[in-house]
Amino acid sequence: MLTEAQRDIIKATVPLLETGGEALTTHFYQLMLTEHPELRPLFNQAHQASGAQSRALARGVLLYARHIDQLEALGPLATQIVNKHVALQVQPHQYAIVGTCLLRAIRDVLGPETATDAVIDAWGAAYQQLAELLISAEAQAYDAQAAAPGGWRGTRDFSVARKVAESAEITSFHLEPVDGQPVAGFQPGQYIGLRLDVAGQEVRRNYSLSAAPNGRSYRISVKREAGGTASLHLHDRVREGDVLQLFPPAGAFTLQDGQRPVVLISGGVGITPTLAMAEAALQDGGRPVVFIHYARNPQVHAFGPTLRDWAARHPQLSVRVVYEETHGQASPDAVGRPEPAHLAAWLPANRDVDAYFLGPTPFMAAIQRALRELGVPEAQSRHEFFGPAQALA
Repeated sequence: MLTEAQRDIIKATVPLLETGGEALTTHFYQLMLTEHPELRPLFNQAHQASGAQSRALARGVLLYARHIDQLEALGPLATQIVNKHVALQVQPHQYAIVGTCLLRAIRDVLGPETATDAVIDAWGAAYQQLAELLISAEAQAYDAQAAAPGGWRGTRDFSVARKVAESAEITSFHLEPVDGQPVAGFQPGQYIGLRLDVAGQEVRRNYSLSAAPNGRSYRISVKREAGGTASLHLHDRVREGDVLQLFPPAGAFTLQDGQRPVVLISGGVGITPTLAMAEAALQDGGRPVVFIHYARNPQVHAFGPTLRDWAARHPQLSVRVVYEETHGQASPDAVGRPEPAHLAAWLPANRDVDAYFLGPTPFMAAIQRALRELGVPEAQSRHEFFGPAQALA
């Protein structure tokens, strides 16, 4: 339990975190992943190289320090962390490693004059408090996954029943359990974790489930990323009939129940979770659905035929497509980059909607601003990051 004096020390370090948090977290990751290479599978090395993971952790540590007296003010951050950890199967014993390396990084970066024994003790107690909260929440999630109909704990073998090219960049993998038993349901918008063997190295990744739950199989749709360790392996090495190891579904970016119209806005491969959301909403039958998708060009636009088929069969579905460039081969609803005018024209006149958006960070920042300006309630505008969470400026 944190003492009042320790809380004061944590709050006093906020200015240091504001100016030097990223240097601290960068050193922390270098230290931990060098001395504990067994943890490398839990981290996307591309995000490590770009600094995105360090920036995300620095932001999280800063928010924790700022709200050390009112952890409920962290909002959805803790839930997002728990879901990411569960999808990758983070285990309780790994928290001790993280804590030890974090305290060493604080001492190394801040120096002994600033990182006194009292500061280290305070941050040790603060970290232990957070670790206990997360471990408890993750244990409950693991238990719930194992107890759910069709659920399991740890990994489960799935075969690639079908591998389907959806565009020049995106390929779908239809996955069926090797044991032939039912699979757990999930909330549209969630993702599953994969444990892959890539050239003898373990790699773990999360991929959005791109089709509504059916109790028999899962579908993920993966973009081919230049230099992407996991995506290139899936695209180039994995064949129909191969067996993959899956962790159970997780994720907090989910379709909410209700009667309000659903607005789904995606950029690029951000279409994957919104597809599952749209399919589930249409199966329910009653809610109007507006599906707006942005793609660079027709060649990389995935699931166009699927959306056209749904629109023909479901009068409550409105589909809008925007290409940055058409190459003279298509007639989308608009050409160019995202603009507030698109949403102003295509959203329901009554802005009391449930809006979900996903795509590259600059895209999501633009969509968030436009939704706010158009009067969509902040609490009904939801987004998620495929990689480490960031602030949408």
